[in-house]
Amino acid sequence: MFVISITYTKPMSETEQLIEPHILYLNKYYALHIFLMSDRKEPRTRGVIIANCQDAKQCQQIIEEDPFYAAAVASCEITEFCVTRASRPLDLSTLLF
Repeated sequence: MFVISITYTKPMSETEQLIEPHILYLNKYYALHIFLMSDRKEPRTRGVIIANCQDAKQCQQIIEEDPFYAAAVASCEITEFCVTRASRPLDLSTLLF
């Protein structure tokens, strides 16, 4: 499991121009059950994605498809963590470990 921390590196006016392609990108990986949750952080200078990737290499490849990353309006940091507990609504049987 991975936390992808996104930091906007350009003014929000530049980032917002890429919102629609970024949402399409997110939708693609939600449909593949790789992205589990995401949204912006407060204040709105950063974002976060919880990703169910097989490994860090796959996670990096996926990040490189993000229009924010490709246009250099954001940088990303990947943090791997091992899930050992989760709340009942989260079905751990569907996750990669």
